[in-house]
Amino acid sequence: MKHISGLALGLVLAAGAAKAEDFDLEALIAAAKSEPPTTVYAVTGKIVDTAEAFNAKYGLAVTGKKVNEAGQVDLLIREHQAGTITGSVSLASDVAVIVTDLLAQGVVESWVPGDIAPHLAESARDPLVVVSDPHVWAYNAEAGETCPVSNVWQLVDPEWNRLVAIMDPLEKPMYADWFNQLSEHHDDAMAAAYEAHYGKPFEGESASEAWVRAFAANGPLVADSSGVADAIGAPGQEKPFFGMLSTAKFRDNQDKGYKLTICAGMQPFAGWLYPGLGVIAKDTPAPNTARLFIHYLLTEEGIAVQSVDGKVPADPRIGLPADEASGVAAIMDQLMVWNTAGSASDLDRRQDWQDIWMTELKR
Repeated sequence: MKHISGLALGLVLAAGAAKAEDFDLEALIAAAKSEPPTTVYAVTGKIVDTAEAFNAKYGLAVTGKKVNEAGQVDLLIREHQAGTITGSVSLASDVAVIVTDLLAQGVVESWVPGDIAPHLAESARDPLVVVSDPHVWAYNAEAGETCPVSNVWQLVDPEWNRLVAIMDPLEKPMYADWFNQLSEHHDDAMAAAYEAHYGKPFEGESASEAWVRAFAANGPLVADSSGVADAIGAPGQEKPFFGMLSTAKFRDNQDKGYKLTICAGMQPFAGWLYPGLGVIAKDTPAPNTARLFIHYLLTEEGIAVQSVDGKVPADPRIGLPADEASGVAAIMDQLMVWNTAGSASDLDRRQDWQDIWMTELKR
């Protein structure tokens, strides 16, 4: 599937923007009841519980299915090409591919309910962001009461050689896209962090690329999300790892006695917010059910099973629950906000960043 130009992409997104017309929830419910059962895809297994609660509330038959980012994209494309749509809703898939390819090519569409649209940030409306997944720098509080790192450039110094854990950018493309987001939109901040750490201005074309190269060369531990959480948070370690992970893994503090703690105040960012887009498969036989499910996800009731894990609802009226394990609500202003308008660049340069990572990574 070919990428389209930035101009064409802008026209497609503008055409799918949420409108301010009156929203009739009861009419939507009634229309959904005449439609066949359908499936919703999400990267979290909690979508199963969400679908069951949705069915109990509205008397419908929606199946929640956990599918990873790449798997969702593959299913959406194949079902669209076959003309047999099984998955009506995709939640939190690959942002760059969804925006640059699937929305632009008409495989999926973005829809925002009129009663909620006015409360969302403009950047979260088109394409619709249902929830954002914070990925944060974290340390093991058992090894000290304060974070041992205050600047990302420390992580390329010998002191942190082979002591930083991170998910693999080759397996989790969002991490390669994060590198591109830094380079495209926050390189000045990375350069300022360099000067703050080393006491001299950064010299070179891209501070972000220089950091990625040096970070990979410093021998970080590359693992899946559970492996990263184990390396950082497991109790009883003489010298635990520092690293980055999703706030969803902070539930291990209660479940496993881990000591994961967010590294607040880190320059230039304590982490980043990955947008979980909610899109609807074009030509689904259950369009009203899909829209009703999107509406449900945008409510406190519908997103509760995810917000308890630190996933940030798009509607700021909801917020995070008081018992959310990571405490990320207190540092939201320290997180890099993802620029979905830069998705074409993220996708175009993804392989470049993965090549840099693979070439420089010291194992």
